[in-house]
Amino acid sequence: MKGLLVEKYLSGPLDLHPTPLPLPIPSPTQYLIHIHATACNFFDLLQIAGRYQHQPPLPWVAGSEFSGTVLTSPPNAKYPPGTRVFGAAQGGYATHVCAEEEKLRQVPDGWSFVDAAGLFVTAPTSYAGLVVRAGVKKGETVLVHAGAGGVGLAAIQIAKALGARVIASAGSAEKRQVCVDFGADEVIDYSDGEWWKTVLALTGGKGVDVVYDPVGLVDKSLKCVAWNARVLVIGFAAGSIESVKVNRVLLKNCSIVGLHYGMYAKYEPHVVEEVWAGLFSLIAAGKFRPTIWSGGKDYKNGLADVGRALEALGSRKTWGKVVLEVKDEEEEKARL
Repeated sequence: MKGLLVEKYLSGPLDLHPTPLPLPIPSPTQYLIHIHATACNFFDLLQIAGRYQHQPPLPWVAGSEFSGTVLTSPPNAKYPPGTRVFGAAQGGYATHVCAEEEKLRQVPDGWSFVDAAGLFVTAPTSYAGLVVRAGVKKGETVLVHAGAGGVGLAAIQIAKALGARVIASAGSAEKRQVCVDFGADEVIDYSDGEWWKTVLALTGGKGVDVVYDPVGLVDKSLKCVAWNARVLVIGFAAGSIESVKVNRVLLKNCSIVGLHYGMYAKYEPHVVEEVWAGLFSLIAAGKFRPTIWSGGKDYKNGLADVGRALEALGSRKTWGKVVLEVKDEEEEKARL
């Protein structure tokens, strides 16, 4: 097999190169997966530089999200060999990976490996935020920041499926159009220093009922929220953790709600199952579609192009989920 091995922390993603590696040996509870597509995430950039909160001991294979085919299964497994699955596990930038069952789901009918490779992280985060934490109701207005990002496009679709009106923010005309293509009713430019005034104008002065914020725009968002609003803290893509003037929280009778989706598996595992059941229902109903960046098709060399794809992601040249097909050269030769 091949993988992007990290033996020391790297100065940047272009230092990643495919390396021949022994096939991983699954533990008694793990599946062995033949990877067909892999997704790029911002936390991958942090991890290879040694700046992520979860750093495995060196050396390790980079990457996390993937889709592929089950090669071997543990006893009494849910997914037998041959099942098309997607999921997440350390080592997603490789031709093969070992994963635990709770980190896998079956690829939805009609979805390709590329479609499914970017589904495991962003979609459940957005669903848990809007449904579990914010309780979005039909007729409410939701402001989605960084709407053209992976979690943003998922949030737009989920909010629309719930019957909400969606205002999405994005920093370029191209990305604002992407938001519209995925269902946003209105779009705003959050590089405009007074974007919150535009939100107020769009809502007739009332403000929005829910703010979905993966950027770090809570303080300004509090200027354009309605009475009883909920502000979801998803992340800090802007790079800094902001301070908030809590008098606005009091005056609007609103809630600031945090979401650490990854910890539901530890504290409330039943919520994880509820989230996936809800998502698969939306997919089956045609209300949620893949959010794959079209530019990913230009990266035709699989693992060899992951570094370039991560660089594009880090410089904000992409939208949605950046997914690359993974080619197993040994398998291709065997077919010839």
